Amino acid sequence: MIRSRWVCRHCLSRLRTTTSYKLLPRPFAAPHIIRRQSHVAARSNESDGEIYLADSLLKRAKQLSTEHDALEQQLIENFDTKTAARAGHLRPVSEALKQYEEAVENLSQLRSMADDPTSPLSSMAADDIPPTIDSIRSTSAALTTALIPRNQFASYPCTIEIRPGTGGSEATLFTNDLYKMYSGFFSLQRYQTSIISYQTHNEIGGEGCSELIMSVSTPESYDLLRHESGVHRVQRVPATESKGRTHTSTATVMVLPKFSEDEGDFEHGTDEDPLAQIDMKEVRIDVMRASGAGGQHVNRTESAIRMTHNPTGIVVSIQDSRSQHKNRATALTILKAKVAEKRRKEKEEEALSMRRGAVKIGAGRSDKIRTYNYTQNRVTDHRSGESSHDLPRFMNGEGLGEMIEGVREWDVQRSVEVMLAMQEMEDEKKKKEK
Repeated sequence: MIRSRWVCRHCLSRLRTTTSYKLLPRPFAAPHIIRRQSHVAARSNESDGEIYLADSLLKRAKQLSTEHDALEQQLIENFDTKTAARAGHLRPVSEALKQYEEAVENLSQLRSMADDPTSPLSSMAADDIPPTIDSIRSTSAALTTALIPRNQFASYPCTIEIRPGTGGSEATLFTNDLYKMYSGFFSLQRYQTSIISYQTHNEIGGEGCSELIMSVSTPESYDLLRHESGVHRVQRVPATESKGRTHTSTATVMVLPKFSEDEGDFEHGTDEDPLAQIDMKEVRIDVMRASGAGGQHVNRTESAIRMTHNPTGIVVSIQDSRSQHKNRATALTILKAKVAEKRRKEKEEEALSMRRGAVKIGAGRSDKIRTYNYTQNRVTDHRSGESSHDLPRFMNGEGLGEMIEGVREWDVQRSVEVMLAMQEMEDEKKKKEK
């Protein structure tokens, strides 16, 4: 029998309406169509290598999922609050991993069916491959997000402190500009804010600010704004400049979580983190009167607390509560969290340096995070690399949200790279121990 030539599916559908379709042997036409589809599936298989989760992340996800299952079993036998909290943190990872593994298994089965010329469902299987690949992409992204640990103070409101840095009078003017920028952003977001301290510094060409402390009482505002902490740099011709020269000045922004007056548990799990352990002999505690409005009680009572961790140089100042005891406990909690964060970053940079083969990683992260260039009408974030070329709109707070979102995406990507590096470093240590 003479083998018929290949016929596409559209032509085949037209042939079915004519008498000539009877002359086309179905046992020979169908295999050609299926074989054509298998080539498409093979090309799809070659091009979707990036949809799968990295082996190191998948290994980490399986470890956390196993831990979650063990904790769930413990809760059945004996309920414990801390165990339940840990299981709750790991539950999103376990659920996302199951969805990811199901999608990967479905894709494997569909491709096996599509490549089988004897299967009557091969055509349907080939059609189901693209949406299954999309499902793998979405579940992979969800699993990656679940693997990134959420900041322990993410659900809290926050306090923003802005102070001038280098630049003299121009730095105080820029500090006031940053205050107006954040005020505009909070107004657009309809966040509830209040001024704790606003100390003016009058200069030629405008009103400067030597200190600004603002409370943002909206829940989860700390998670949104915590990446704003750092040095903000401005490049412009200041109003105090008589020769038209461009000056570079800075202002420092600090974002701290804010605890309520009736907060009962001040530790928030920091003591469970071995990196948060500090020796109180290495902590200097200064007691002072709170600044700003607040009446006679605030002005006459030494309730404000400033703690300094001497080995790291980390300083935390708290004056939110009228009670010195509560301010002391809150300051200690934040100090432990910041010390743990600094130690964790050092470990992460060590792991990243091993992975990248570099001597120093993250150079300048503790320096400037954003530059406001007035001469070029541009603001650039040095972490995400994003720029806005409408500086007046940005300084009104209208473009800040998009840049914050870009920084958060950058932080997610960096967290993924850190997890990969930490897992690889852990695997390398286990190999050396063997």
